[in-house]
Amino acid sequence: MDKLFARFATATARITGSPVAFLLCVASVLIWAATGPLFKFSETWQLVINTGTTIVTFLMVFLIQNTQNRDGAAIQTKLDELIRASDAEDEFMGIEKLTDRELDRLHDKCQRMSRATQRLLDRAASEREARALKSKPLSTPGRRARS
Repeated sequence: MDKLFARFATATARITGSPVAFLLCVASVLIWAATGPLFKFSETWQLVINTGTTIVTFLMVFLIQNTQNRDGAAIQTKLDELIRASDAEDEFMGIEKLTDRELDRLHDKCQRMSRATQRLLDRAASEREARALKSKPLSTPGRRARS
């Protein structure tokens, strides 16, 4: 049942997200609007579009949520595998299950580490620049480089 629904949700999301589906919806609204004078802009005429859009919206919410849940789980699994296979800290695996407060603390820790790393990189760049200036040979006046 799960696989069948997953395939159905994926196919429906792909179809409904296509330019053709969008154009069909626009055409439906234009046809509905054009029939307004024919039905004298009655309450029934308005009810048709309201009911149709409500039903479609209601069903699409569940399909979109299912697709996003599966995509999110797949991305998290891929990220966890990259973390596991690399030298990254394992504490980042599964962080999508943390509370907002725990995520904020981890984010703050990453920002502190990033600032510390940037300071080290800046210091190293300054030292390289200072060494390059010291080791640069002095040019002698009156001497031209050959082309």
